[in-house]
Amino acid sequence: MNRPLNVIGLMSGTSLDGVDAAVIRTDGVTVSERGPSLSLPYDADLRRCARALLDHAAHLTSDAPEVLEVERRLTERHVEAVEALRLQTDPVDLIGFHGQTIHHAPALRRTWQIGDAARLSHETRLPVVHDFRSADVAAGGEGAPLAPWYHAALLQDAPRPVAILNIGGVANVTFLGRDGEIIACDTGPGNALMDDWAFRHTGVACDTNGALARKGQVDQALLDTLLADPYFRRPAPKSLDRQSFITALDAVSGCSPADGAATLAAFTVAAVARTQFPAEPHVWYVCGGGRHNPVLMEGLQKALNAPVLSGDSLGWNGDALEAECFGFLAVRVLRQLPLSAPGITGAPDFLPGGRFTCAGLTTLPRWISLADEDS
Repeated sequence: MNRPLNVIGLMSGTSLDGVDAAVIRTDGVTVSERGPSLSLPYDADLRRCARALLDHAAHLTSDAPEVLEVERRLTERHVEAVEALRLQTDPVDLIGFHGQTIHHAPALRRTWQIGDAARLSHETRLPVVHDFRSADVAAGGEGAPLAPWYHAALLQDAPRPVAILNIGGVANVTFLGRDGEIIACDTGPGNALMDDWAFRHTGVACDTNGALARKGQVDQALLDTLLADPYFRRPAPKSLDRQSFITALDAVSGCSPADGAATLAAFTVAAVARTQFPAEPHVWYVCGGGRHNPVLMEGLQKALNAPVLSGDSLGWNGDALEAECFGFLAVRVLRQLPLSAPGITGAPDFLPGGRFTCAGLTTLPRWISLADEDS
């Protein structure tokens, strides 16, 4: 199990725009190779149905018909992503399957990612590692973010301190310190509020290139009200549900479409800037869909006391990084390496997590221990 494996990592993030899939060769500690990647968008109806679950997920059960239907369709899309990507990679040893988060409430010891791992394994005939967050939350951790393990592996030889900011539906940051410390948290809203606002006013699922926000003016009084939320006074580690700041849409409802977009973009930027670390990062690298929004990138450059660069400047594929991450974490799960850490998730110790299924295999690969099998 110490040898590197070829893994397809899968990520469908809180932006609800589709499935990202990426190949990585790793032993769960170092990265030997980053391979091809792809993105398969959700169709408009699937995105609408998945988005509708978020408003009621806290009160739904896993066997609710609407949950099962979205889970089935999401899993089918993940199968398609694996089958498309494996044509470019041989062999594939394993899948790291994050699933789609529809509810995240670590204070209630609950985090919920839908996706049928057994079906994914059966359809692809590959072993699958999944359910990465539940054990951490059960132990008292935040369950997120988990990407810092991968960021640290990619930047193990880079000058520190450095920050890696991922702007998806929610924004999260990893701080890598000079002495090897890793601190992480969700900073606040990412693209989710801006996406919902843009869709409400334009019918388009996001504010493409920040064009709507560019036309508007920030309502500073409203922004100050949003930033008064107690979340921004809490130290890291801490995490958010996609809907944690959904009332911000009501707060800006009296704004023009452009002013509302500008204010929500400023909210994302200001939340990042309020995140406290033991030292000032000498550079920030930005990944995720938010790095394509010039209004966000320009705002971050003005707000942060350091250069702000796209992660692509390091040779990374900023759209595939989280998918690669869950391939990396899948091997950590197999090796029983920590997913939890006090500075990353706030768990009380360095703890393993994740689950393994091989429902699609009639014979097990030689590198799999039967003791790891849960289905």
